Amino acid sequence: MAAPRPRRSASVRDPSDGRKRLDGAGSWDALEWTKIVPVTRSISHVGLEFLLEAERVVEEGHGVVLVNTDEAGTLFVTNFRLLFLSDGTRNIVSLGTIPLATIERFNKMVVKVQSAPRQTDKSSSRRLLLIIGKDMRIIVFGFRPQTKQRRVIFDALSRCTKPARIWDLYAFTCGPSKFSNPNPKVRLLNEYFRLLGKGFHCASMRMIEDGSFTLSNDLLRISDTNSNYTTCQSYPFALIVPKNISDEEVIQASTFRARCRIPVVSWCHPAGTGAVLARSSQPLVGLMMNMRRKLYIADARPRKNALANGAMGGGSESSSNYFQSEIVFFGIDNIHAMRESFARLRDYLDTHGAASSDGMSSFLRHGGWTWGGRNLSSMSASVSTLGDSGWLIHVQSVLAGSAWIAARVALESASVLVHCSDGWDRTSQLVSLANLMLDPYYRTFTGFQALVEKDWLAFGHPFSDRVGMPSISGTSFELTRQSSTGSFSSSPMRQSSGSLTPQASNSSHAQTNYSPIFLQWVDCVSQLLRMYPFAFEFSSTFLVDFLDCVLSCRFGNFLCNSEKERLQCGVYEACGCLWAYLADVRSSEGSSHAHYNLFYDPLKHNGRVLPPAAALAPTLWPQFHLRWACPSESQAGELEAESRHMAIKFSELQKAKEAAEKKAKEYSMAMETLNAELRNEKQVSSSAMNLAKRASKESAAIKRAIQSLGCRVNFTSSVNCSFDFESNPTETPQKYMHSPPRRNSDGTMGPEDKSDLSVSITVVSEDVVSSSPLGRVCETLCPLRNGGCRWPDAACAQLGSQFVGLKANFDAFDRLSIYDGYFQSE
Repeated sequence: MAAPRPRRSASVRDPSDGRKRLDGAGSWDALEWTKIVPVTRSISHVGLEFLLEAERVVEEGHGVVLVNTDEAGTLFVTNFRLLFLSDGTRNIVSLGTIPLATIERFNKMVVKVQSAPRQTDKSSSRRLLLIIGKDMRIIVFGFRPQTKQRRVIFDALSRCTKPARIWDLYAFTCGPSKFSNPNPKVRLLNEYFRLLGKGFHCASMRMIEDGSFTLSNDLLRISDTNSNYTTCQSYPFALIVPKNISDEEVIQASTFRARCRIPVVSWCHPAGTGAVLARSSQPLVGLMMNMRRKLYIADARPRKNALANGAMGGGSESSSNYFQSEIVFFGIDNIHAMRESFARLRDYLDTHGAASSDGMSSFLRHGGWTWGGRNLSSMSASVSTLGDSGWLIHVQSVLAGSAWIAARVALESASVLVHCSDGWDRTSQLVSLANLMLDPYYRTFTGFQALVEKDWLAFGHPFSDRVGMPSISGTSFELTRQSSTGSFSSSPMRQSSGSLTPQASNSSHAQTNYSPIFLQWVDCVSQLLRMYPFAFEFSSTFLVDFLDCVLSCRFGNFLCNSEKERLQCGVYEACGCLWAYLADVRSSEGSSHAHYNLFYDPLKHNGRVLPPAAALAPTLWPQFHLRWACPSESQAGELEAESRHMAIKFSELQKAKEAAEKKAKEYSMAMETLNAELRNEKQVSSSAMNLAKRASKESAAIKRAIQSLGCRVNFTSSVNCSFDFESNPTETPQKYMHSPPRRNSDGTMGPEDKSDLSVSITVVSEDVVSSSPLGRVCETLCPLRNGGCRWPDAACAQLGSQFVGLKANFDAFDRLSIYDGYFQSE
């Protein structure tokens, strides 16, 4: 017998601050609901900073309790999501916040519980709102009794989760913003060019408008027969068909396939073997084009279903009608079986997870007693419940069928035609997964986008119907809304005594076209990523975020049911692009972002990956399946987490290294600049020294020349040069001031510049000149000695300089204002 559940205390604020208990705080089964004072304050403006662009609050409810976590807060209904803001932290609670498009259905609940002994009313009730999500979560909100808040929230959800027109969706209200969506027709053509070996061509809108995109190789060609969507409304504008098949034959063949979805090529072997992977819908009365090589026809349905469709004009092919053909049935169930299987898996996780929507301990959380060994039958029953959901079996069937197709194309160079009933659900799963195994390009970010846009969007998977959103025709998915007083259909609701309330299946919901087909395919991709961790550029975290964006309908890429409908709605111009958003998210951190697979090695798996049958046993996808029910276990494994942590550290070190290298380069450049300046300064200094030496020599020569004439010479550093002449010591010296020109860098004299050299010359009397040795020599040698010294009128300076070894620059003397004729030879 299970141990009694411990009573959980209500969450209160710190009593030391003197404030009152939070309105509605604590466990919903422990509160005295009737004694809670209604909240009159509004905190709408508190959460405004959390709103997205063009997101607005429609309604709000206060004192609401998120039963899953016993957390009190305010519940907002916006035009995009249901948002739960914690009263304690003022932060958004992820579990209680879900996009409106991700809500599968919601119910109102009134549960009678046994009151606590201190309460006079022994039959109090809990007013709950149950939210069932398409992303595996089940949320329960508790409201105060005798208030209209639950009615307000419920009515707002009824209006906002069921828009009457597609243009009422948030994607159109928000607009493209910075995540503009270029026309995907161009991207589809570029992928076609790559498949045909014409990747050097670049598609453009001009090419589409003038019809010049119909390229071909030796075996295949691009046909524009569906450019106006007249051949098949759910097919893309361009199709790859055999080169020897004319457009008239293509149009004729469309009459023999359900919904005119003729066999067309999805992928071709890059080695030019002629092997192709084709897709279509089920055949009607008539024959398909024969092929000269081995042809496998893969029917995704169970054989009995295919035969049953024959009564309605459909059916399957007969191998007798096709040369060298073989027909294989994969036995994959239809969309309704997948929807019910998904719901059972969601219930299992909610019941046996670490957090339950009923606010009570599950087997695993119940003190470890029931799960730990006291009742092994309970453990066996839970495991059996997981198997009974059938989800993993369905995933394995899709994986096995895809691996079989890829093996036939890769190992036998055979062509494979894949179809189901309409050719847009199971066919899309099998073909795109086989593409992923055959072509490593599709295992990159760019290739994955090309694959999804080609085999899911262009080839008409009805996303509006399968996700449950309105289409261009105005029809929408009828959300199931129930008002009950007992049980709800998803998670087992426990009464106060702990007993389980029986589940009731919703028949109206089972008749809709909603089905998690695309979600199941992404689950299969995650299984391949687990088996081949080195083969994918993207991580499991990327797949989760990608799937959340698809389910939220925040962007326009996955609206409507076909390429034609998206063009008619103007989705590409009016809505944002999911791919641009995810690329922007990755760019914030570069290769260290969580979307990148740390173990990706393009050289290790640069070709096909063909998993053997023994490796195809799937497991739960922890990052997606367990993130709400078992948050701790949903995180990546310790090895991956540690590797990512190391990668982030390495990235930080790499950035620091790059910054240091950049700084060192700057220092090196600065040093080079300084060295160049130093070398220039040395050259200038050397030139100055040479000029100074030359000036010194000239000054010495002038001094000797002047002294040879019996004059006293003074050189100063002033800008002028002066000449002092003294006839006798008592007379005032005569001074001649002259500013000598400055020498240019090339050694010439500038006419306007001034020198730093100043020369002072004093002429003394004859007796002083005669007393000097040079004077006596001058008197001895001077031809005018008998008539007295006639300097400067005579040419004795030139004669005297020859005896004292003076080699004067007489042109320079001319600028000293000495008589011109004095320095001329007689």
